[in-house]
Amino acid sequence: MSLVSPSTPVPPVDGAPLDAPGRQRWPWWPLLPLYPYGRRRTLVRELIPGRIWSFEQLQGVWYVAVPIRMTVVRLQDGLLLYAPVAPTREVIEQLGSLEGRYGPVRSIVLPTASGLEHKVPVPAMARAFPEATVWVTPHQWSFPLRLPSRWLGFPAQRTRVLFEDGVPHQDQLDWRALGPLELGLGTFMEATCLDRCSGSLLVTDALVSIPGTPPELFELDPTPLLFHGRDRGDEPLSDTPARRNIGWKRIVLFASYLRPRTLEVPPLAEILRHSFAPCCRQARSHFGLYPFRWQPGWQQEFDQLVGSDRQAGQPKLPTVLERLVFPRQRQAVSAWLRSLCQWREIRWLVPAHFDAPISITADRLHELAEEVEARPWASDDGSWATLAGIDRTLLKFGLVPSDPSPSS
Repeated sequence: MSLVSPSTPVPPVDGAPLDAPGRQRWPWWPLLPLYPYGRRRTLVRELIPGRIWSFEQLQGVWYVAVPIRMTVVRLQDGLLLYAPVAPTREVIEQLGSLEGRYGPVRSIVLPTASGLEHKVPVPAMARAFPEATVWVTPHQWSFPLRLPSRWLGFPAQRTRVLFEDGVPHQDQLDWRALGPLELGLGTFMEATCLDRCSGSLLVTDALVSIPGTPPELFELDPTPLLFHGRDRGDEPLSDTPARRNIGWKRIVLFASYLRPRTLEVPPLAEILRHSFAPCCRQARSHFGLYPFRWQPGWQQEFDQLVGSDRQAGQPKLPTVLERLVFPRQRQAVSAWLRSLCQWREIRWLVPAHFDAPISITADRLHELAEEVEARPWASDDGSWATLAGIDRTLLKFGLVPSDPSPSS
């Protein structure tokens, strides 16, 4: 099956403006107070014609915002929602349009045990589609209190546990689990899905594809790019292609390493000196508060992470997961990748973050497994140092296990 265009947005069903605030309201944002808070603009793209759609929203902290994706799969008798995003009226309307063409939402899948950004929207999405069955991965947990799923808003009568209660639509979809892996505070587990018809492999957090240029979603809200595309807090949020590209690369470094090697935090006096400039006295620019100083070499660091122009967008393990979730689980990750190689129908990778769809084959996944086994793993050096320090602190206080044995 050919891909018509991976970047063609689906227009609003009723012709309403894309930026209509009421259609993008998300009232439950205080449960996970991430940017853009109560207003979630959504880009809908058809990834595989007539089969796979992507519903994308921005999400992040201090404008370190990256795309988060819900994937919609067309079934023989309706639709499946994988990794729901905030179900604003805009999202519900677009799903209603798909329901009118392909049938009702049959299943809503929470494919992760630990990803709060995927978990928080599920109860509201379930209420929006009261006839749909809700599927969740095993080992669901909440922090700081362990609460039953029904207390968190999951509908008890129609919630099923993946693998324990079966899997949805197994006549059309195949399912694999990464984990369970013990994290200490909870358990990591991710459910991967293959749509046999399109050859699309749906993953949540364990694989990503980072593009070399800003994703199309930022056309709806370029503010994060413009904020991080500056060098000082007293610079206005001027919108230019160059600033957008700089902002994107820095956001990627932030999201990948938390504090990259080439980033310094200037003294407080310097931060305040560049704050509250006349051009920045508004919340959008954080009133000029910009506690970052990028050192020479940061662009080369981005290139090393993402690759050259030809290599950019290749699937990879997220650095944060490798160093904080998988540092003692290399074998489990490799085994999971090798298990996916058994699905020879794979043609596309659709992660829940960053870019999609990505052309991929079972042979490429086999190569990725070999790379995981052969290359240095969970480094302590360079930009990895902050992540390594967090891991060592968690180990010191016994918050994560040193034993790499998988959870039962």
